[in-house]
Amino acid sequence: MGDKLLDSSQIINGLAVILSFFVGYRYAISYSPKREESEACAKIDNETAAGSMGQATTSAAADRNFAGYSENFKMVLVVRNDLKMGKGKIAAQCGHAAVGAYQQAVKKTPRLLRSWENCGCAKIAVRVESEPEMMAIKKAAEKQLLNTCLIRDAGRTQIAANSKTVLAIGPANAVDIDLVTGHLKLL
Repeated sequence: MGDKLLDSSQIINGLAVILSFFVGYRYAISYSPKREESEACAKIDNETAAGSMGQATTSAAADRNFAGYSENFKMVLVVRNDLKMGKGKIAAQCGHAAVGAYQQAVKKTPRLLRSWENCGCAKIAVRVESEPEMMAIKKAAEKQLLNTCLIRDAGRTQIAANSKTVLAIGPANAVDIDLVTGHLKLL
């Protein structure tokens, strides 16, 4: 290999990298959001909220609340501070809550979810000091037709089984979520 600068496998690998770059670049350009949508973060269709007769009424009401333009979408993770969970435990529970809320939003409010994704998937962690306070926030969020996901711990590590640890609210318009969680302090 001393007399050859490049062998055939290095040349093939180099060509594959270059080809992959151009294919990815072409894909990104052809599937990027339109300029009007990116300026307002996303445009949610102004079609009928229900879409089809088979959708649930809560889904229709939730989509109706978010029709039009908005520049700010987020998900709020409400963490119980009284449980004294470690940092890793809080991170794991918040991860469970975010994934659960995402899975529900895929079914209930897909257009809103797409807008949240186009805005960078903002997630904000706040704290409450008790389970009753968390449940009151959950009730208020559901009254506003916001997507919620309550996480209960399995009890295998730091805290008791079936403890309500984190409540995810959203993704939704930031203004709508702030009506419910705006008074809470950051974690």
